[in-house]
Amino acid sequence: MANPQDDLEGLKAQVVALTARIYVLEQRLGVAAPAPPQPAGPEPPIRPVTPQPTGTITTPKQPTTPPPAYAPTFGVPVSQARKSDISLEKRIGQYWLNRIGIAAVLFGVSFFLKWAFDNNLIGPAGRVAIGLIAGIGLVVWSERFRSKGYKPFSYSLKAVGIGALYLSLWAAARFFDVPLISIQVAFVAMVIVTAATVVLALTQDAQLLVLFALIGGFGTPAMLRTHENHEITLFCYVAMLDLAVLVIAIFKPWRRLLWASFTGTVILYCGWGIDHYSNDQRSITVFFTILLAAIFAAIPVVTPFERSTRFKGPSITLIVLPLLNAVAFFLALYAMYYDEKQTLTWYALGLAAGYLALSEGFKRRVTQEEGKVINLIHVAIAIAFITIAIPLKLSHHWITMGWLVESAVLLWIAVQTRTNFLRYMAAAALVLGLIRLLLFPIYADRLIFNARFATYAIAIAVLGGIVYFGGRAASEKEQVFIKVAAVVLNVLALMALTYEAQDYFDRRQVQAYTIAGSGEYYQQLWLKREFSLSAIWIIYGAALMAIGFWKKTAFVRWQALVLIAATILKVFIYDSKNLNQQYRILSFIGLGVALLAISFVYFKVSSRTSEKSSPETPV
Repeated sequence: MANPQDDLEGLKAQVVALTARIYVLEQRLGVAAPAPPQPAGPEPPIRPVTPQPTGTITTPKQPTTPPPAYAPTFGVPVSQARKSDISLEKRIGQYWLNRIGIAAVLFGVSFFLKWAFDNNLIGPAGRVAIGLIAGIGLVVWSERFRSKGYKPFSYSLKAVGIGALYLSLWAAARFFDVPLISIQVAFVAMVIVTAATVVLALTQDAQLLVLFALIGGFGTPAMLRTHENHEITLFCYVAMLDLAVLVIAIFKPWRRLLWASFTGTVILYCGWGIDHYSNDQRSITVFFTILLAAIFAAIPVVTPFERSTRFKGPSITLIVLPLLNAVAFFLALYAMYYDEKQTLTWYALGLAAGYLALSEGFKRRVTQEEGKVINLIHVAIAIAFITIAIPLKLSHHWITMGWLVESAVLLWIAVQTRTNFLRYMAAAALVLGLIRLLLFPIYADRLIFNARFATYAIAIAVLGGIVYFGGRAASEKEQVFIKVAAVVLNVLALMALTYEAQDYFDRRQVQAYTIAGSGEYYQQLWLKREFSLSAIWIIYGAALMAIGFWKKTAFVRWQALVLIAATILKVFIYDSKNLNQQYRILSFIGLGVALLAISFVYFKVSSRTSEKSSPETPV
């Protein structure tokens, strides 16, 4: 049981301390207050404290941190008021002065070494030895600062030391007229430096040191290049570096290493390809291309799932790096097979299948809702490769048909799986097909049963399915796209009929040229063609109007009215001027009868509507 006398002494000490703090605060705030009371005279007698029967009396703990000091005028905490100044001061004192100091020392040492080298005070072997000793010494010396808590300063010294080691080994092999060591020995030594730096980074849990190692590791082939083709050695070395980074990323959340590894791989691959690639070694190059791409493609599947710190969802590395890897991979294959579209098509389809498999594997491994984004990205990459394979494998109108069919399949899968992302991919494929349909004309060698009409029929069928099924299941926001699809459907149908009529008369006009004295016959064919186009337009408009009344939709009726208005302009402006008397009469009579019939239907429907809406009058 605690001593009551000790408890009372502790409480007294706390009261005295609190009184002194209140006095200091009042003085800082400018509030007049008497001085803190001082104990005077003999202490009053202490009454014994009766212990509680249920437990012991414990001394209250004093506050571990004093209350914040306040500014004398505004009442703002001093720590907050000077936070930005302290942060700037810390950055300047700890980081910028550190870096400038290191740079100054390096410049001074380099000037001294240059002076010594120019005066032949130090030979080549001595120079390399100085660099190696200085590099190792800086790395060892940096540990002294790290043990005292100055990690940034320690890493800066390590960077200088590691750089000195790489440069010294490079100079020993490449700088002097008579190399001190062979390229092979320098390469092995640089690999040892890289491996030692990685081990040092893992033991100290320092991602920055691994970045230093990667810079040196990927820079080693560039520093020791001999302008000779060592493809197998180079890409085996690069693959080992990439695999090492992948293994580290499995156990450490160091995503920057993946970006550094990918960047270094692309730079070395492109540099080698520009200097040494030829078709006779294509099989070996394709093997290493697939190996390197597979390493980076496995990142989302084998590394731990990581959420972004900036927005809700997976990290940028898991989103962007698979896309860049897929693009770089296919561009490398395209550069090797640009003149062999058939082979490139199979590669595109194989990549599509591979990314679908990766999507399924990631979906099974990551069950979080945020992981759905990664799954959809892999599906999107697969769809993109399928879309690319269509023009590579097919030609002419088959490309358009392939994209249109692909859009229909994707849209059906999107509706069945309720995946909005696939709807966007379907819309993209549909837009590609429609643009190609409109911009690339298709030759038709016969009436109706030709490639052009078949392509238009597929486009109309896809749009018709969107209008029919979308009108039932689409949300209110999606109804706008359904209406756009309906308009495009009618435009394509009218274009298809117009093209067929034009081609029919154009072929007959071409045949008329072979007949002597057929000028009048040729003119008659031209008049029939123009009259037929007006008839097709007005009949199609009347059919649209009938559908609009049948379905009771003003949207369809407005489309009919626009088409009828265009036909009226053609008849009154173009046909009346260019057609002869016979066809002019037929055009105007046919247009007039159609307009009267439509007007009568409007009148009849509006009368029924008014009768239903008007109240009954009593007899």
